[in-house]
Amino acid sequence: MSQMPQQAAVSKCPSCEEPLEPGDRFCGACGYDLSVVPARPEDSPTLAIHGVVPAPDDVAWPVARDSDGHGHPAPVHAAAELPGTDSGGSPLPPPPPAAPASAPAAPAAPAGAPAPGVRFDRPGEPEEYPLQAPDPRLTAEPAPVPGQAPAPERAAASRQPAPAAPDAAEKVCVACRAGRVDDDGYCENCGHAQPRERDHMEQESGPIAAVSDRGLRHHRNEDAFSVGCTALPDGAPASVAIVCDGVSSATRPDDASLAASRAAGETLLGALPRGTHPQQAMHDAILAASRAVNALADEPATAREQAPHQNAPACTLVGAVVTAGLLVVGWVGDSRVYWVPADRTAPPARLTEDDSWAAQMVAAGLMNEAEAYADERAHAITGWLGADAYELEPHTASFKPDRPGVVVVCTDGLWNYAESAEEMAEAVPLDAAARPLHGARVLVGHALDGGGHDNVTVALLPFPAPSQGAGSA
Repeated sequence: MSQMPQQAAVSKCPSCEEPLEPGDRFCGACGYDLSVVPARPEDSPTLAIHGVVPAPDDVAWPVARDSDGHGHPAPVHAAAELPGTDSGGSPLPPPPPAAPASAPAAPAAPAGAPAPGVRFDRPGEPEEYPLQAPDPRLTAEPAPVPGQAPAPERAAASRQPAPAAPDAAEKVCVACRAGRVDDDGYCENCGHAQPRERDHMEQESGPIAAVSDRGLRHHRNEDAFSVGCTALPDGAPASVAIVCDGVSSATRPDDASLAASRAAGETLLGALPRGTHPQQAMHDAILAASRAVNALADEPATAREQAPHQNAPACTLVGAVVTAGLLVVGWVGDSRVYWVPADRTAPPARLTEDDSWAAQMVAAGLMNEAEAYADERAHAITGWLGADAYELEPHTASFKPDRPGVVVVCTDGLWNYAESAEEMAEAVPLDAAARPLHGARVLVGHALDGGGHDNVTVALLPFPAPSQGAGSA
């Protein structure tokens, strides 16, 4: 209920300092309303300075301990020498009785073990800690007060079952090693983004191998590859490698490269056993890849209305087929094939010509190769796979090397750092024919060491020693 203000017992006016008479309700000099002056507290509270509060005079301090014998005062009293009180002023409960002398002493806690009543939300002795350990100050729980019921939320949490561990078939977070990974690629426990499956890919198929890496500057890998082995009708082995590079300025370049590489690889592996000439099979494979990329542009009308300025998915393609004594290459775009002989005293060669602005300038005699590729327009491609491409002209060529060697099929993410045939031959390990996967890894590392400005993909196909002389098929 409401109460009237009490008259203040003050000797001077708080406003003008004029002396007052007992019982005055207003100042006779300035008219100040004395009823609004708060009543003086009965006690004199002590203000803490730097967290230290002077002790009241009525505390029964115990007698100080004697000097240490050298004229120095004894240490300050220990906290246990004074009886304590709780926040309400009541004495604290007495300490528990000491354990009997016959009872065995509790084992000492190991170094680094948490104090009783403190729980740390991380497994004991894990094999690998997360990228950032949790702050103990945020995860520790205070010790319960004796005789006090636990907080409702803590009691409810104690009744809830612990979260189940992820199943063996589910993906586990690479950061916290505990949370499940959702369909968007993020950990449900710590929210850490997981590496994409295509960020780094490696594959071996018989004597050939391929490696693809996102690189150091791109947020995703827009390259794709397909490698495989089959047999010709006469039983002779045949190796196939397809490498595709998504056009970054196009829509969904990663989908385009994946669709093209799969379609071309399946077409080659299906046509060669039927007796189709490898060069014709390569031509047909490029057409199949083109149809697969074109199909990606067949989107609903509503999707085109929401993004009318997006262009069609697009990519480049380069491939190679190695059979007994015959090497067939095919391409559209600026990815390349290099020939590196096992005998490094023999000259290497580049077997493809780029569909690019720089290549056109060189072919027209307007610039030499060094000037053309130094121009900022050098990598503007003039041929690609996609619904908005110009008239498709698949390039194919056949070669009959006269000695064993290694065929390098790669995107510009590699040959930007080893452009000439001599530079590429120098980067290829000497044992690449015997260890193609190792050689592909070395070449990807060469590009990453050079800066890794683009996605990097390379496939290595060993070419066996032929039984016939060199020539062109």
